[in-house]
Order: sequence, then structure tokens, then C-alpha cells
Amino acid sequence: MDEQPIDPQTARLSALTGELRVLLSRLARRLREQSQPGDISWPQKSVILRLEREGPATVTALARAEGVRPQSMGATIDTLEAAGLVSGTPDPADGRQTILSLTTTCRQLISARRAAKEDWLFRAIQTKLTPQEQDELASATKLIKRLTGEEA
Repeated sequence: MDEQPIDPQTARLSALTGELRVLLSRLARRLREQSQPGDISWPQKSVILRLEREGPATVTALARAEGVRPQSMGATIDTLEAAGLVSGTPDPADGRQTILSLTTTCRQLISARRAAKEDWLFRAIQTKLTPQEQDELASATKLIKRLTGEEA
């Protein structure tokens, strides 16, 4: 079989795609490293973020949204409740169910961890990039927003 030559623009975009993926993964990893040791597991974090984003929910609704069995979600919730990160109240529409929500402690923890990550990133940008490079990063951020559908 004859291989078609790759045009230079396609080769350039392919290389850029790979480099961008790797660099964004590294940045995400560095930001995760800014969290305190003893972080919660990925399933626990996913539940916390869902409750933060979508509001209170039942174990059944969380299990459905996360694509796991209610029993598995129950174990995750038990751990989060024991850590004081979520709490439940009886569902007024169905007393057999419990409506779960984030505790004040959890919201404070989320805020503190985000602040630590943003502080690290702020200091990195401030100390490692020149003002002109900071402007270039701002322009690149607008382009990344477009790529993610958040139109700049």
C-alpha cells in the first residue's frame, strides 16, 4: 500500500494536539499535588462535586448519575458522612429516602483546596512568566475556552 504524505499543517496540528494533551495533564497533576495529603478517593470526590454542582440528592439519584449500584454508592456516602463531609435529612416526599447535601465543613474544605491550587498557579504564573508571556497565556486561555465550548 502506498502511504499518503501528510501535509505539513496536519503534521503540525497533530504534534500540537499531543503536546497540549500532555502539558494539560501535567498541569492538572501539579494542581492535584497542591491538595493536602489524605485526599478523598476519586468516587468520593466525584460525589462531592456532583452535590456541589447539582445540589442535594438521594443515594439512588447519585448512584444513577455516577453509574454505580446503590449499594456501592451507599458505601461511598457512609465514608463521606463519617468524615463529616455530607449529611442527610429525611426526604419530605418519601420518608424512606434521605436527601444528602454537603456540610459546611465540606464547603470550607473545597474552598480552601481551590484557594491553595489557585495560589500555587498564581505564584507560578507571576514568578515564571514575564508580563508579555502572561499576556500570551491570557490569549491562550481564551482559545482553550473556545476549544471547550465556553466561547471566550
